[in-house]
Parts: sequence; structure tokens; C-alpha cells
Amino acid sequence: MTDQLSFFALVTEASVPVQLVMLLLVSASVLSWVVIFSRGAALRAARKHAEAFEAEFWSGVDLSKLYRDGNVRANDGVGFHGLEHLFRAGFREFTRLRQQSGADAEAVMAGTERAMRVALAKEQEQLERHLPFLATVGSTSPYVGLFGTVWGIMNAFRGLANVQQATLATVAPGIAEALVATAIGLFAAIPAVVAYNRYSAQVDTLLGRYETFTDEFSGILHRQAHGRAQAPKEAR
Repeated sequence: MTDQLSFFALVTEASVPVQLVMLLLVSASVLSWVVIFSRGAALRAARKHAEAFEAEFWSGVDLSKLYRDGNVRANDGVGFHGLEHLFRAGFREFTRLRQQSGADAEAVMAGTERAMRVALAKEQEQLERHLPFLATVGSTSPYVGLFGTVWGIMNAFRGLANVQQATLATVAPGIAEALVATAIGLFAAIPAVVAYNRYSAQVDTLLGRYETFTDEFSGILHRQAHGRAQAPKEAR
């Protein structure tokens, strides 16, 4: 009886549909943990990068020099993301539009803000990458596990029709293997839900920080476009 109710025996002796459900849930759990660790590392790196770039930006450095320093790193194959991506997108478009003859200040700012909105949308897409997968695992895994449980219990009761006397020893293995599917479904769902909620909050915080920077940077460029340029440190 004990051997029949061991976890390994319940999995190996389960019906094929229940085993397929278990395999699907275990695979989803493994993939969700991969996403959890990778997204956690990516969001931590994004926060550190935002803090470092903001410190440099508001230190009073010349914006043109900051942009040129980025060009040097770009030539070395370094990619840009986060606040630096927003800065470079806005400053590049601002510089390009101002160099056009007869450029209107409002038209320059409209183009600059549009470029930064596009960059912000790309950053949001990167920050939210794979989060829908965690939401899907968290919301569907319990139901997938429940399907395996229903199937297993159904088979257990069907097996009772072939015995003369129903006892606990007869029913227990079938019901236990069915409940294992639900347990695996919860094991896959709970970490995914917790991670999704945590990372969604962190993404919202970062996006708010990005939007604030975009507004402040737009204000600086607006003053420059109207001939009243100020250093970032003074502007703040």
C-alpha cells in the first residue's frame, strides 16, 4: 500500500492522459523558473543602469559630449537601452531637425517627442518581455492540473466496476494519482503568479521613471529650441 502511494509510483503508474498532463505542467514550471530568473536579472540591471545614467545626466555634463561618448561606445558594439536609449533617440532627432533650414521650434519639439515616445514603447516591450508567459502559466496551470485530476478520478471510479467489493485500498491509488496532477499544477502556478505580480510592479515603476525623465529632458530641449538653453543641473 505504501509503495503504491509513493510519489514515483503514482506518476509512473498513472494513466497516459494524466502522465501527459503532468509532463506538460512540469515543462511549464521549468520554463517559468527560467523566465523568473532571467527577468529578475534583467530588471535589476535596468534599475542599476537607470540610476547610473541619471547620475551622469544630472551631473552637469554637456549633452553633446554625453551623446558623443555614446557614439564611441556604439562603434565598439555596445547597445543602448533604458534611459540612455531615450536620451539618444531624443537628442539625435532634436539635433537633426534643428540643422534643417527654417526649422520651427514647435516642429522640432514635436518630432523630438515623437522619437522619444517610440523609444519608450520599445523599452516597455523589452521590460515586459516574457511576462505574459508567466501570466498564462499562473492562470491556466491549476485548470490543466484539475483536468488531470478529473480524468484520474474518473478512471478510479470506472475501475470500481470491475471489483466485487470497494475498499479504501482499491480506490486510494487512483484518487492519489489524480490529486498529484492538481498538486503539480499548483506548484507551477503559484511561483508564476507571484513573479508576474512582482515583476509587473517593478516594470510599472521603471516605466514611470522613464516617463519622468522623458518629460524633464523634453523641458530642457524645449528651452534650447527657444534659445534659452540651460545645463541639466541648473534646469532641475
